[in-house]
Amino acid sequence: MKLRTLVCFLFLLALTGNVSATVYNLPETKGDTVVAVSTDDTVSIKVDHDQTLLDVARRFNLGQTEIVTLNPKLDRWLVKTGEVVRLPNRRILPDSPHDGITLNIAEYRMYFYPDSQPGTVRSYSHGVGRQDWQTPLGKTSIAKKVKDPAWYPPESIRREHAANGDPLPAIVPPGPHNPLGAYALYLNLKGDYRIHGTDIDKIFGIGMQITHGCVRMYPEDIEALYNGAPVGTPVYIVKQPIKVGWLNNTLYLEAHPDLEGEEKTLDQRYAAALVLIQKANKGELPEFDQVALNQALKDLDGVPVPLYERLPPLEDEMPAIEPELIEEPVAKIKKSAVAPATKKVKAAVDSKKKELKTAKKSDKKEAKVAVSPSKKQTQVVASKDKKTTSKVTTTKTKTKTKDQSSPSGYYHGS
Repeated sequence: MKLRTLVCFLFLLALTGNVSATVYNLPETKGDTVVAVSTDDTVSIKVDHDQTLLDVARRFNLGQTEIVTLNPKLDRWLVKTGEVVRLPNRRILPDSPHDGITLNIAEYRMYFYPDSQPGTVRSYSHGVGRQDWQTPLGKTSIAKKVKDPAWYPPESIRREHAANGDPLPAIVPPGPHNPLGAYALYLNLKGDYRIHGTDIDKIFGIGMQITHGCVRMYPEDIEALYNGAPVGTPVYIVKQPIKVGWLNNTLYLEAHPDLEGEEKTLDQRYAAALVLIQKANKGELPEFDQVALNQALKDLDGVPVPLYERLPPLEDEMPAIEPELIEEPVAKIKKSAVAPATKKVKAAVDSKKKELKTAKKSDKKEAKVAVSPSKKQTQVVASKDKKTTSKVTTTKTKTKTKDQSSPSGYYHGS
């Protein structure tokens, strides 16, 4: 294993080992939305004993779909000693407010922006609703929190379990086999939707479509969220299988597999990606790496890939300076001694001086007329230079996003 990769892994382990969530610092540059633990795209570990891929997933707060997608050639049920497991590093934040909780059900991942740690985001893996019990989309909030909740399965779920030979009681008390786990956050939605823990029987279902619409988390993660998110915390539920974002003037794209029953063609993904790229680049479609885009939309491994690098913004622009007009100095004529002359000569000399004085006044008026248009012309040129300079700045394009409404109105359990 390379030293750099090992260091990245140890750093990632320090963040995820006991804290459960992966904690990222938000980018310092305004508008950047790519977060990372290290500078690498991914990090890798070499397992030191035989285990399942799902054991590795839980250790690093990953869901089953995510780690299997990253390691398609590994057996999820047996990773042998010495085999290398690929882990994620960079993530693109969903297109949602950096406030409260965002659930991106397309990537089975939660992003929590805690008020107690401004400038950071915590990321958790979770399970979502099945194709026939979809998790609703839209904005809501935490209505109440319950520790050690009892589960009252609705009649529809009891009928389903009975048909599968697994009848349910009217009330499932708190305990290790309660599907709600030890903690539950009830959402302000009609239908009794919750963010909750899990029972020991379904611990490896995190990161899959397995619930009846609720959001299911690892036991240690739901406990941390329960203690960190107060009642009233806003919750944004979105479905964004393709995300784009900037980091240090580089545009990245991240693509995930479609949910069950929502599979799209490569052409459909490509069209959706173009819209997002154009939106991220202020309404203009740049000359991006199309080979990298096609590969990302084909692999769907959730790893952000760089597509385009823009020039960094200009520093303080130098304003156009109007040049100063410098008048040419007039040479002074040194007076010389005048010899005595007769009255006629003196009169002629005085007349000549008068004519010269009149001529000088006339020359000065003409000089003023000649200089004035030159100054105006210089001002116009400077103004044009300013306009030319301002054209370097890219025009901003306002775009509007439309929230998806929540298909609520039906009652379900976990």
